[in-house]
Parts: sequence; structure tokens; C-alpha cells
Amino acid sequence: MAFSTSTYLGIDLGTTALKGIITDHKQGVVGLAEVSLATSRPRPGWSEQTPQDWWLALQKACKMLRARNRKDWSRIAAIGLSGQMHGAVILDAAGKVLRPAILWNDGRAGAEAAAFNGKFSDIGQVAGGPAVAGFTAPKLLWLQAHEPRIFNQLAMVLAPKDYLRFRMSGDFITDPCDATGMSLLDVGQRKWSPALVEAAGIRLENLPRIDEGPQASAHLHKSAAEFLGLPLGLPIAAGAGDAAASAIGIGAINDGDGFISLGTSAQYFVTTNSYRPRPQQMIQALGHGLPDLWYQVAALLNGASPLSWLNGILPGGNIQKLLQRTQRRYEGPGRLLFLPYLSGERTPHNDPAARAAFHGLHAGTTQEDLALAVLEGVALSLADCQDVLEQGGTRVAELLVVGGGTRSAFWMQLLANVLNRRITIPKGSDVGAAFGAARLARLSVTAEAIAAVCSKPKALLHLEPDQKLSKAYADRLGDFRALYGALKGIGDV
Repeated sequence: MAFSTSTYLGIDLGTTALKGIITDHKQGVVGLAEVSLATSRPRPGWSEQTPQDWWLALQKACKMLRARNRKDWSRIAAIGLSGQMHGAVILDAAGKVLRPAILWNDGRAGAEAAAFNGKFSDIGQVAGGPAVAGFTAPKLLWLQAHEPRIFNQLAMVLAPKDYLRFRMSGDFITDPCDATGMSLLDVGQRKWSPALVEAAGIRLENLPRIDEGPQASAHLHKSAAEFLGLPLGLPIAAGAGDAAASAIGIGAINDGDGFISLGTSAQYFVTTNSYRPRPQQMIQALGHGLPDLWYQVAALLNGASPLSWLNGILPGGNIQKLLQRTQRRYEGPGRLLFLPYLSGERTPHNDPAARAAFHGLHAGTTQEDLALAVLEGVALSLADCQDVLEQGGTRVAELLVVGGGTRSAFWMQLLANVLNRRITIPKGSDVGAAFGAARLARLSVTAEAIAAVCSKPKALLHLEPDQKLSKAYADRLGDFRALYGALKGIGDV
């Protein structure tokens, strides 16, 4: 194949939507499709999706791309995958899904996470950090205790994006990033840990093969090729979890490169050239989507999702207009405090029972007050994470930001002020993970140098912190932390 005319398909299976993009040989995005996904919450703290919905969304996205970009679609040379991490897709011996996937933001397995961690004195050093309720291993223990009939039929456990690969190829494969998210990996060695696997109640044969992200790991089989309108045997790169794929998309591939991913959840991410876990501070060390790299991450369960939640319950339901009104009225830190813990929280609390709260409501509180409090609450959560990273010696002067949150320049300036860091919005920031997946697809077939493909994109916007406001928000951070401490344990469910 003449790669100078090739295109590449990047698929990112998010929580709220599946995105598909086509990139050309100059790494321009020539096609984009997005299909919304619904999440079920059958009980407080639970979060599930139906894997069949992901497959249907993939088909729909591909149909849209094929119709809009026929010439580019015909030139696709490889597929790359990215997706939400930590989810548990449970298959039987025939490859049938046994129950809805339990997602990353599901908190039901808190007790099982504590029990799993208690079996090992060094789990943080081996697994990159302690297991939390949203990780895969505790979910397996929960299934064993609460749904034994399903657990006893378990033949394979997959991460969400890897289920899509299975549907496209019939192969069970993952990458070091998604494998880390299962709490079953010896992260430094990038191999399954027999001890962790046994403690989760399963066997090594219940887990997929691990391939590095840029590796051509599987190939499109006949039925999927027909469904998707793509050539039989098309290579599928191993891919990466969404955070690592976003890093690849923005060129965060060197030691010390930092960025924030602000989508449904949020991550404060720093690339490292060695394995550096800090489990006591809830700083996870994970395998990068590229060989011989890892990353430190402070993970938040609540990124842009609290803003979407607020928009959904307010009359009108127009988030852009709400943000515009909020920006016009903005004069500095708001009068309200908002804890954004709608789905519990990981860093720095490791508290699946944490809940959201407004403090300071009064008779004159407006929709704009609520919106500002939500924006500030998420930013203050990221400041919490930044402080924990700095305590361990990790400090970055500039942060690239990717994800849907970047659509609001007002929020990005507020983030710069709260974090007291220069914020850069790279070109294509809203499709970062899908773009990273497309880059991995390209690497899987072209034999190009990683640095040549995974370059940093052009900047759309640079935002400098306002030092006066940064000082005000530093003072506000103390109140934010005090509010969490005062409410901790109240109304736990």
C-alpha cells in the first residue's frame, strides 16, 4: 500500500459518546462522527452500559464516516482503538456478554477493593497503586459474592475498547495501559501478575493477551468487514486507554510532559520514562500507550460530568448560554462552594462514598452562581491533585488540556487561575483520544519513528494565570478541603 495516500481510523469509546475520526497522511482530521451513549444507574453509586450499544454505536459512526467521506474511507490502512478504562466486560466461553458492563465510575465494590488491597503489603508498588472500587479486580470479587451464577460462567474479562476489538476480529487482546486499569498487572514488567490474578478469583486464561499500543495486534474478520464496509484483514492496533491515547494525540511522549484530560472524568497526567508509583498519595503509575514509557496520573471521577448534570436539571438546558451568562457576571471567586463528587472520588480521597454538595446557597442564588461553583469545584479538585503530585516532586510549568471541557475558553482561563499554571489548548483537543488512536493505527503499519508521528500539535490558545486571582483561589482551596472533611461520612450509602 502507498502510505502517502493512506488514511487511518481512530475510534474512542468514551462514556457519553463514541467518536470516530479519519486522519490523512499529513495527520489532518478529514472525517469525524460522534454517537451518544446512555449510562444506566440501577442503584445509587452504580454505573453500567450495555456492550451491544457500543458495537451499534461503532457501526453507526462508521456508516456516518463512510457516507460523508467515501474517498478517505476507501483508503483506510489501519484501525486504532481508545476507550474508557477500568470497565469490566464479562464474557462466557462462547463470547456472549453475561451482564451489563460495570464502568469506571461505579462504586459498588468499595469493600471488595479494601479486601483485595489487604491481601498484599506491596500492591501499590506492583499494580501501580491500590485498587479502588472502579477498577476491574474488585468488581470481579463483587461478582463472585453477589452474582455467583454469572461469575461461574466467566471465561474472559475485557476492557471496553477491547470488546470492540473482539467484535471486529474475534481476538482477545489489550494493551499495558488498559491492563494497568484492571489492577491485575505487574506494571513495571508489563505482564499479568499471577498473584493479583489469583486474588481476584480468576485464572490467567481469563485475561487477554497484552500487546504494545502501536502493534498490529489483530485483523478485521469477514462479518465485521461487511458490517463496517472495510477490507477483510485490515490491521487493528493494540491501542490504549483514553488517557494514554490522549497523551499520544498531543505528543506527551517525553519525560515530564504534562496535560489534563477534561472529559466526563478528568486526569492530571505526567509522562515518565521509568516506573514511579506513589500509592500512598493515590497517584497511580500506569503503562503508557507506547513502549518503555509510563505515566503518573491523578484521576478524578468527576470532570465535565457535573456541568452536564447541572445543565440537565436546570430549566432551559442550554449549557453554552449558561456559560456565557456566567462569564459576563464573573468578578472573581464565587460565593458558593461546590464539591463535585457526584460519582465518589479517587485522587486524593479514594472515597467511593463521597457525594456532591453545594455550600452557601441563599435566597438570591442564581443559575449563574451554581454554574460558576461547579466550574470552580472541578478546578479546585484538580488543584488538590496538583498539590499531591508536587509533594512527590512532580511539577510542570505548562499544562496542555484536552477533552470536551476545552470548548469553554472561560473555564480554561479559570483553570489557569486556580492551578496557577500556563494552560495551552492544542489543535484537535476535543478529539485527543481518537486522534491518538489514529496515530497508533498509523504506527502499526508504517514503521515510522514514534517521535515523527507523535509530535505536538499546533496551539489554538495560550492562557496565562492572573496572579491576583490565583492567590484568591489558593485561599479558596483551603475552604474546599475543609468542606469535604466536614461532610465526609454524612449520608453514606
